[in-house]
Amino acid sequence: MFRSIWLSYAILISISFACQSPGPTPETPDSPARTPAEEVKTFQLESGFEIQLVAAEPMIESPVIIQFDEDGRLWVVEMLNYMIDIEGSGESMPTGRVTILEDTDADGEMDKRTVYLDSLVMPRALGFFENGALIAENNSLWVTRDLDGDGRADSKVLLDSTYAANGSPEHSDNGFARNVDNWYYSAKSRLRYRLQDGDWIRDSTEFRGQWGIVQDDHGRLLYNYNWSQLHGDLVPPNYLSRNKNHTPSTGIDHGLTIDRRVFPIRSTPAVNRGYVPGTLDSAGRLQEFTSAGAPTVYRSHLFPREYLGNVFVMESAGNLVKRNVLQDKGVLVEAHDPNPGKEFLASTDERFRPVYATVGPDGAMYLVDMYHGMIQHESYMTPYLKEQTMKRGLDMPVQMGRIWRIVPKGFKPSKQARLSDATSAELISYLSHEDGWYRDMAQRLLVEKNDPTTIAGLVEVVKNGKSELGSFHALWTLEGLRKVDPALLLEVLQGDSDLLKTTALRQIEKSATENPEVLAQLKTVISTWPDQVSEVLALQLALSSEIFPIESKTAILANIFDHHGELALMRDAIMSSLESDEFLFLQKLIASESWQTGTIDREIFLEMLTNAIITNGKPEEISGLLAVADANEFGWKENVILNGMAIIAANTEKPGQVTLKNSPAIFARADFPLDQNRAGMLKRLFSWPGYNPAVKQETAGYLDEQSMKQFAAGRTKFLTSCAGCHGSNGKGALRMGPPLAGSEWVTGDEVQLSLILLHGLEGPIEVAGKTYDSPEILPVMPAHSTMGDGDIAAILTYIRNEWGNHAAPITGRTVSATRLLNQGRVYPWTEAELKAHVEKLAAAPKP
Repeated sequence: MFRSIWLSYAILISISFACQSPGPTPETPDSPARTPAEEVKTFQLESGFEIQLVAAEPMIESPVIIQFDEDGRLWVVEMLNYMIDIEGSGESMPTGRVTILEDTDADGEMDKRTVYLDSLVMPRALGFFENGALIAENNSLWVTRDLDGDGRADSKVLLDSTYAANGSPEHSDNGFARNVDNWYYSAKSRLRYRLQDGDWIRDSTEFRGQWGIVQDDHGRLLYNYNWSQLHGDLVPPNYLSRNKNHTPSTGIDHGLTIDRRVFPIRSTPAVNRGYVPGTLDSAGRLQEFTSAGAPTVYRSHLFPREYLGNVFVMESAGNLVKRNVLQDKGVLVEAHDPNPGKEFLASTDERFRPVYATVGPDGAMYLVDMYHGMIQHESYMTPYLKEQTMKRGLDMPVQMGRIWRIVPKGFKPSKQARLSDATSAELISYLSHEDGWYRDMAQRLLVEKNDPTTIAGLVEVVKNGKSELGSFHALWTLEGLRKVDPALLLEVLQGDSDLLKTTALRQIEKSATENPEVLAQLKTVISTWPDQVSEVLALQLALSSEIFPIESKTAILANIFDHHGELALMRDAIMSSLESDEFLFLQKLIASESWQTGTIDREIFLEMLTNAIITNGKPEEISGLLAVADANEFGWKENVILNGMAIIAANTEKPGQVTLKNSPAIFARADFPLDQNRAGMLKRLFSWPGYNPAVKQETAGYLDEQSMKQFAAGRTKFLTSCAGCHGSNGKGALRMGPPLAGSEWVTGDEVQLSLILLHGLEGPIEVAGKTYDSPEILPVMPAHSTMGDGDIAAILTYIRNEWGNHAAPITGRTVSATRLLNQGRVYPWTEAELKAHVEKLAAAPKP
């Protein structure tokens, strides 16, 4: 029945639209709704590619998410009640649906439509499993099944009523990426799910991203936020959060690039805060990301080789798609724009709204164009944006939408394999396919088939497969089948592939914990490794070392620190394996030969250990710390321990938690290195006859009790992010950064200081009457724009009240407002520019 409606659009769909004109259609003063044939002429696409229409309204309406199933059918999540008018009316109406599109004649155009599930309220997540799909709407995550194979859901069972609980389409759980570890992860969520033995398991995990989540070839999760285009995990899930005594500073939610620049090819006045100077350039075009979403990793070989592993980021407000090239640098990953100044895809049509993308089984990149005038949700639509929307007629029409396919020029569609019909042996061969879609799909199907006859074949791929990624997926398929074989993993650990060895370490942990013989064999294998292994292998070894007895663990971790301790990520990984063993490890380190000389890395790590010991709260260990610090002479180690104890003591909720028989002699020493205020902070940890600390901290200067908590948190973050350049003592570091102690930049205007961290600063710079410039310091201090507002505020509050500095604390709200009101600044400030800008802000009339 629907096909008769669709025939009216045959003249549009029968054409493979390509960008072949000299340039896109120029923008017009108004923004009318265009047909697909008209819209395609507005595209500017990277050379060598063309864009083809796959489906359009009325076949689909308000699409937000797409995924291909094992048979090449395209599933579309349609959010029909999103912003149907300027007031956002009707959001609670169950008008959303999930639709399956099929190309029955293999001509590349969708010609069959089946509604899998309807009557949904703001649906926003889709994840496949055997004969069904996880589907989410407001306040509900459903396990749905197609029991008779007709493409329609016959069963709908509530799995989780807390999923997407707040109902906001911009700020609630969404997405779903089935990771190589056989868990389903969501964006904007702390939840993950797994189907095991017919039952769904729910687990907690680290919070990630805002809209859309995806994995790369090595299973690293990538995501983003509307203001920061690309973040990712540098470690597997749920490792760094294990140690309750330590809060990691990196590894999860790591910003892969500070580049926020975008290059639209049309004016974009209808964006939030478009009225703020700097948001738009002189041509009225958006200058930086404001609605980044749905990162998409290109894991196919259809595109030229240089595109493999690239990440494409959607920017719906700017009507464009950004391309990023990823580069591994040891355990770190960095991204950069290969063509700054020109986007991979951009449009002069203001209604072009790329909100999601995926790579299909044919290797093409499929793009969801919501084709919706109002892309900002009503909750965040300012009066300015409402005015612009109505003025430009963007409020109507609604419930349109297109799906585009981006392919190399000359691409011809062909019939895709139906993996649901593949034998187990064929699926095993697909694990080594050159394209990620086939590897991922084959792994899922093999796990769901649960065919015991596949085990031997999977083991053969692990041992003798010619594809490293094929062996990688075979290992995780065995894990999904719950057929982890310690003997096989021990063999893998003696191989040459770091990817396979890190996987084997992750998988053998459970067996080694339960079986002393396996643990002993694992220790033997590791003992044969070189004294210094690669960063990648050392990182996983640090994470997996939690399973070893304390003697073995501390030896392994001390060696890893000696070789890789300069890496903040490695320090966090070591800490994650030391819960309740921090004091023993501290004693081992400070007694070692290599720790007689202080370095920034050692100071940072020693303070991390000190903080963890106090957080753990064992009185004998806390008093033991004080005893360790009471050395014949106060050296760098003793100073670090005492300062670390004092800072965390100021934040303690249990003053006097360690009861002593007498007043510690260390406080009476003439050479005691802490000043009176810092000594008073330290004493709060203890009580003794005649001394009981006050419940509330007697604070000095500008810091109240709440600000002291911020100060303590800022110290930790400062050590990780700033001490390498400015010194843990704030005195600066040669060839790195100028001093912060006594700096008027630090204690001066709070907006000016916030702008430095948000955007960076280029030398020369004058501090306390002295001019610093390259090569005495680095030429540019980089932006820290990927940090959250609260983290930046904590660092700034700390440096404004340490090393003799005294200034008012800075709140996360101040940083947030500064970020928003100075949107569009994409380059570091110079000293003159920044001072002039702050003066201009101060002179501006206040609302």
